[in-house]
Amino acid sequence: MKILHTKTDLIIASFFLAGLFVLALGAGLFFFKNQQSEEIQIISTAQDEGNPGQAGEAVIDIGGAVLAPGVYKLAGNLRIGDAISAAGGLAEGADTTKMNLAAKISDGQKIYIPTREESIKGITSTTGIKGLININSASEQELDTLPGIGPATAKKIIASRPYSSLDDLVSKKAVSASVYEKIKDLISY
Repeated sequence: MKILHTKTDLIIASFFLAGLFVLALGAGLFFFKNQQSEEIQIISTAQDEGNPGQAGEAVIDIGGAVLAPGVYKLAGNLRIGDAISAAGGLAEGADTTKMNLAAKISDGQKIYIPTREESIKGITSTTGIKGLININSASEQELDTLPGIGPATAKKIIASRPYSSLDDLVSKKAVSASVYEKIKDLISY
């Protein structure tokens, strides 16, 4: 009888251990299933490959004929029209006829919205001074119009912004000294 009692104990212990195994397996599946059902989000901190300097955030200075001029931190992929909206919109008398509101903003950019009066007097939206190209706010296309500046150099100028003087173009190695001599009377900062 003792042998039967021992076999019974062994069978009960086996069922007990098998039950614990099934319970542990079920709990593990439940736990890992809930962990895997969460969405995985990959957040890239890299800049847009096609538009260096455009991803992330851009700090811009917008002034002139807007309702709330000032310095704003915006997403780097926004446009000048979005920057105007962030500044409360256009003030009465604003003149955007010579502006490309669809142009992308860049970090450190100064955006000036002239009034109709200022436009008549010759103040432009890009520079604030008639005829000069502002190296802190001009687009790649505008910089490309300068003598000795091609698309690659225009990108270097934009990437090295902001400038606190015209000489910064040479000290930041955006242009060579010889190119600087050709353009120094055609640019502002």
